[in-house]
Amino acid sequence: MTIDIKQLHKIETHRKVVIKFLLLLSVLVLYFSYLSYEYGILTGGIVAALTWSFFVLCTPVADAGFLLDFPIRLIFGIRMLYSEILVWTIAISINFYALADGSNAYDKTVLTTLLQKIITTPYPYWSIIILSGIGTFLSIYFGDEMLDVFRHRDRVKYHQHGFKLKFIAVISLFALTFLAYYFLLNALHIQFNDI
Repeated sequence: MTIDIKQLHKIETHRKVVIKFLLLLSVLVLYFSYLSYEYGILTGGIVAALTWSFFVLCTPVADAGFLLDFPIRLIFGIRMLYSEILVWTIAISINFYALADGSNAYDKTVLTTLLQKIITTPYPYWSIIILSGIGTFLSIYFGDEMLDVFRHRDRVKYHQHGFKLKFIAVISLFALTFLAYYFLLNALHIQFNDI
C-alpha cells in the first residue's frame, strides 16, 4: 500500500479550511449569542447580520465574503467571484430589509451606526462602497487566478508572460484602490481607531 503525497496534502488542506471555517462559525455564534442576550433574538440577529454586511460592503478586501468564498471554492469548485456576487447580494438585501423595517437595529453598535450613515448618504459615502467593491472583486479575481495556477501548475498557459503581466496589473490596481480607500476615509474624517 502506497501513500500518495498529493492526496495527503489535499486532505490536509481541506482539513485546515474546515477548521478555520468552524472557528469563524464559532465566533459568529458567540457574537450572535451576545447580541441576542443584549437585545433579544430578532434584534440581535439583525445586528449581527448588519455587522457582517458592514465588512462585506465597506472594506476593500474580501474579508467577510472570502471566509465563505474560499471554502466553497475548495469544497464545491465554484469560482469565488460567483459566490462573492451572492455574498454582496445578501449583504445589500439585509440592509434593504433593515431600512424598510424601520427598526433601530443600526443604533446598537458603532459599526452599524457608521454603516447606516454610509448607506443613507449617497454623496460622498457611497464612494466607500464603490471602492470597497472594486478592491473586493480585484482580490477575489486574484485569489481565483492563484488557485487556478496552483491547481494547474503544469499547464503552459500559466507560465507565459501574459499571466505575470496580469498578476502585476491586478496587484497594482488593488494597491491603488486600497490607497484611494485610505485617503477617502481620511478626507471624510472616518477614523477606525475610535471604533
